[in-house]
Amino acid sequence: MLDFKIVLQVEIHDDKTKKKSMKAISNISGVESVSLDMKDQKLTLTGDMDPVQVVTKLRKLCLPKILSVGPAKEPKKEEKKKATEEKKDQSKKSEAPGVAKICEAYHYPIMMAQPQYYYTSVEENPNACVIC
Repeated sequence: MLDFKIVLQVEIHDDKTKKKSMKAISNISGVESVSLDMKDQKLTLTGDMDPVQVVTKLRKLCLPKILSVGPAKEPKKEEKKKATEEKKDQSKKSEAPGVAKICEAYHYPIMMAQPQYYYTSVEENPNACVIC
């Protein structure tokens, strides 16, 4: 199981909205810990959960924006050096398969698609009924 650390920017201005959002988040399966910083308006979640599901639950309450998604525990300094070297090698090659960009999964259209209209002319169908 992978544990994620998700940092969201939320617009929570009062205690009522805070209480509702905390209740909505606590009902999501896989959430281990929740911390909310009212000053910076940042919500930090850790656990095995889907970030898109979290944003969907909070969308009606506080207009969330995903700031970062990553592993729950930070690697040690030695591991960080190795990780940065590996990242440099990977960036030279290509992106690793299976890596999903969470922000792209959170895309929803701003405007609805316009309906497409079509018409047929008298030249195309000479048997069509035409009122002159």
